[in-house]
Order: sequence, then C-alpha cells, then structure tokens
Amino acid sequence: MTRLARVVFAVWVVCLVALVGSALAQDSEPVVSVSDDAVLDVAKSLYCPVCPNEPLDTCQTLACVNWREDIRTQLAQGRSKDEIIADFVARYGERASAIPLDPGLRALSTVTPYVLAVLALGAAVLLITRWRRAGAAPAAQSTTAAASPAGDLDRYRAMLEEDLKR
Repeated sequence: MTRLARVVFAVWVVCLVALVGSALAQDSEPVVSVSDDAVLDVAKSLYCPVCPNEPLDTCQTLACVNWREDIRTQLAQGRSKDEIIADFVARYGERASAIPLDPGLRALSTVTPYVLAVLALGAAVLLITRWRRAGAAPAAQSTTAAASPAGDLDRYRAMLEEDLKR
C-alpha cells in the first residue's frame, strides 16, 4: 500500500468511527414535542417561588421561566400533571401548589365558600324579616295613637298626679 492509500484509509476509518459514535451517542427515546398549552395547564396549579400569590402560568420572572421549562421536560418524559405537582411540592414545599394536596384540606377549601354563602344568605333573610316586622309595628301603634290622643293625655296626667301624691 502506498502512503496516499494509507492516509485515505485512515481518514475513512476516522469518519466511520465518528459517524458510528454519533449514532450510538443519540438517545434511543424519541424527542416528544410538548405544547405550550400543556405546560400552562400544569403551571396553573403552581405558584411562583419569588412573587407572592402569582400563578406560575402568568409570572415572567426568570425562576418561573425555568420552572415552566422543567415542567416541559417532565411532560416530555411522560410524567402526569399530578406527578409533576407532587414533584414540585416535594422539592419546594406545600407553598408551591395552588391547591392543597391533602384530601381533607382540599374538601375543606372546596366546601367553605358554599357554607359561608349559605350562612350569609340566611343572615340576610333573617335581618330583612326583622326589619319588616319592626317597620310594621310602629305603623300600627301610630294609627292607634292618632285615633285617641286625648285618651293618652288623660292617662299620662293621671299617672303624673298619682306619682306626685306619694
């Protein structure tokens, strides 16, 4: 073999090794495209770690952008929404979740507004009923008082004289 043939053969072997190496270095998993809607659906259930009471889907801080990319990565790996939320709560605490994970607290937070609405409605009905009764009673008394003002005056005069005698 001539020197030129050896060089060509060496270059060919290096190219072949590079191609085989790059083919082996690729992941066997296909790349899954995750839509922004899927990421924002999960992000709605989480809160920003920096801004108080700011949902993760609307916050534009760098931390939230990184969290959304983390959500995108986990969705691409095939994790469910509940698994991702549980992962964030495990890493960052209960404060990261927009909804309580404890079933008792979740039920309490769901039922409480309805109970308060029913109590407020009951109190309003009770107050309106009392106001109507209170408004009707003085009107009835005023009609009787207007009918006999002289009788009331005589009665008060008699009571006053009685007290003065003692």
